[in-house]
Amino acid sequence: MEFDAFTGGVEPGGLRTKNEIRILICYLLSSVNAPLSKEDILNIVQDNGFANYFEVTDALSELAEHGNIIVSGEKKELCTASDTAKLIAKQLDTALPHSVRDKAVAAAITLLAKAKREQENSVEILRDERGYQVRCHISGGNLELMSFTLHVPDKFQANMVKEQFHNSPETVYRMMLALVTGNHDVAAEILKENT
Repeated sequence: MEFDAFTGGVEPGGLRTKNEIRILICYLLSSVNAPLSKEDILNIVQDNGFANYFEVTDALSELAEHGNIIVSGEKKELCTASDTAKLIAKQLDTALPHSVRDKAVAAAITLLAKAKREQENSVEILRDERGYQVRCHISGGNLELMSFTLHVPDKFQANMVKEQFHNSPETVYRMMLALVTGNHDVAAEILKENT
């Protein structure tokens, strides 16, 4: 097989042809069956060393130009698989290494789960005269289950609280519930799970 794609930044076992890169994008979008931004697709491919950045950018443009993927949204260009992309993914997925397919889909699912957690569980960072107020909200559907505000002295700590909260809002909720109900055994168990 002749390689026709730039290989800078590509890990061993990564994709080295333009066709494989286009198939991967179709497969990724078809498998998660949810819109992904161009930036998210680039991050998934780059973070795992699947293909060269410029090749992925070109592949996204070509796929959109030919109607294989549908790009919508003004600020955040969201990509979805067209029926053609789904057919390409179904018929040609074996052209991709199994490990690349599995890692790409796992990375996309993780990304979508994180986006959903951040959407359902919001964090506001507000500056005040003494530092920053970090307001965390945990929602369940249309119901706010819990909210709390922490004061931190600087922006770095505010962002750290936001990131840690978004990593596991359900753990924060379970721990707070255990503490305010006096269930110290459950609180101790939650601490053990997260250390």
